[in-house]
Amino acid sequence: MNDSALLANYSRAPVRFVAGEGCYLIDERGRRYLDAIAGIAVCALGHAHPGIAEAVARQAKTLVHASNLYYHEPSGELAGELTRRSGFARAFFCNSGTEANEAAIKLARKAAYRRGESERTTILAFSGGFHGRTLGALAATANPEYKVGFEPLPAGFAWAPFNDVAALDAAIDERTAACIVEPVQGESGVHPASAEFLAELRRLCSERGALLIFDEVQCGMGRLGNLFAFESVGVRPDLVTMAKALGNGLPIGAMLVDGALADALQPGDHGSTFGGSPVSAAAALAHLQIRDELDLDRHVRSVGEYAFAQLSMLAQGFPAHFEAPRGRGLLLGLPVREPYRAAELAGEAREQGLLLGVGGGNTLRLAPPLIVTAAEIDRIIETIGIVAAGMGVLAAK
Repeated sequence: MNDSALLANYSRAPVRFVAGEGCYLIDERGRRYLDAIAGIAVCALGHAHPGIAEAVARQAKTLVHASNLYYHEPSGELAGELTRRSGFARAFFCNSGTEANEAAIKLARKAAYRRGESERTTILAFSGGFHGRTLGALAATANPEYKVGFEPLPAGFAWAPFNDVAALDAAIDERTAACIVEPVQGESGVHPASAEFLAELRRLCSERGALLIFDEVQCGMGRLGNLFAFESVGVRPDLVTMAKALGNGLPIGAMLVDGALADALQPGDHGSTFGGSPVSAAAALAHLQIRDELDLDRHVRSVGEYAFAQLSMLAQGFPAHFEAPRGRGLLLGLPVREPYRAAELAGEAREQGLLLGVGGGNTLRLAPPLIVTAAEIDRIIETIGIVAAGMGVLAAK
């Protein structure tokens, strides 16, 4: 295989996977790895789920693409399911989370324009947030490290401190078109928004005419213990963006909007050639059906509580290495005390057959398939403990 033909924009681990099964990935030598990051919070039902595979194959035999110049059954049915389950009015489909956030940014500004508020253009985001790699979504991302060499980025963005209730009053004004926030930040190291912060954000947006966008790309689709993250945090936004787990590995993103925004984007305002393709929509529909059959929300809440408790015990057992865990459901972070050792620890865990994510430079990020069992959580904790016990050896290398 000619890996050298790939653009070198990823720091890839020295392993090549050829198959997956449930919570495991299998490399070319036949070695099995417990996947505690699920393709970065994507494979909620695990790898190669037979129900997803069957739905994809069945759809691929009948209709793969028709474009959004016409209606087709899978996207219409998926839109109906998502709006029914969420209570939102309309859905827009695209291919990824960053595209969903781009759509939300454009809709927020166009909605203000249609109301005659052409000066209301600012998108307020928050420190630690991550909203994607395209220029607009990148402009909404606070971390300057992601932006080096890509300036000038689109204008009209502002930032406020995450979880700082007192700072919101000055940050939201008559020029604010929308506020975009992750109910649980993933990329920066798994930081949940406080209930007080989200409640005040909702109050001020409603009071001052700004829209509230929840970026649920990573923390949604059941990862917090409810299908939608806004259900878990008890605050309802005006728009929701999602992707990652929606198609369980098939590329699909979505934006859900409330009734007042249903006509904000008119024909010609926005589009996506492949958005909501029949095959990806079929995968997402199968995902929704399977998660109902599994009573997945109940499982996530139970196993998530167990995982958090076990991570807490692990941190207490290695106080020199770890701080207390953060997160909700099955989006969890374990901060590593020694700066930038998390990636090294994750590399050693991979050698032990465990795949972990890293967020914020020094946090181990756990986002396993939502079907993960308590026994697999035990193996995750045990492996991290084995690696942590050897941290002194790592430091000597």
